[in-house]
Amino acid sequence: MDLLLLLGAGVVAGAVNSAIGSGTLLTYPLLLAAGLPPVVANGTNALGMAPGSAFGAWGYRRELAGRGRQVVGMAVLVGVGALAGASLVLALPSDVFESVVPWLIVAACVLALVQPHLVRALRRRGVDPTALPRRALVPVLLAIGVYAGYFGAAQGIILIAALGSLYDTDLQYSNAAKNVLQGVANAAAAVAFVVAGAVSWPAAIAVGVGTAFGGMVGAPFARRLPDPVLRGVIVTVGLVAAVVSIVRY
Repeated sequence: MDLLLLLGAGVVAGAVNSAIGSGTLLTYPLLLAAGLPPVVANGTNALGMAPGSAFGAWGYRRELAGRGRQVVGMAVLVGVGALAGASLVLALPSDVFESVVPWLIVAACVLALVQPHLVRALRRRGVDPTALPRRALVPVLLAIGVYAGYFGAAQGIILIAALGSLYDTDLQYSNAAKNVLQGVANAAAAVAFVVAGAVSWPAAIAVGVGTAFGGMVGAPFARRLPDPVLRGVIVTVGLVAAVVSIVRY
């Protein structure tokens, strides 16, 4: 197993994750190529990705200031869903779910692309989706958590699509919350995989060290991007992620 290669991939994946999402699409195939069984690769990847999201969230601490209670509440929902999703990985075959993954990513990309137009159209009709009762986010975040724990590729894209519509239309604030939520999702899923013994610790440490450094680099870069540019990058990466998922399936 080439731990230096996994370390380098972790750096890139951590930067991509903190800025956009979809870093898993880089590390997961490498873990498979290193000879890890799919479930172990999934668990190792979840554990390795968590530090990168934590450092990415730290880079966005200004956008998180004053929103701690709300973000913690959302994180609990995602964490519960991720535990359930990871438990499903350990109990069920993933073929059927993986066949749906690319289309979930495409749907998230479309929502991320049209979200500003959708919000403006709703507001012209007197509806502000970000002012809806917070309980509207409950089923959405639980479902995303299950997805993140089960497979997790492009969970950042899906989170941005949901948060940009229901949490904050300012993409930077949504991206800040996204880093917290995907970090919690990965950590929660990792707990289930660790308990089940479905983690390769040397590989997880290599990926984790890399993503931690990448998270520190990616967040400051993303914070400097104007909303339209960041949105365009998110959609582009998401569509590439969807194509990669289709090819893999």
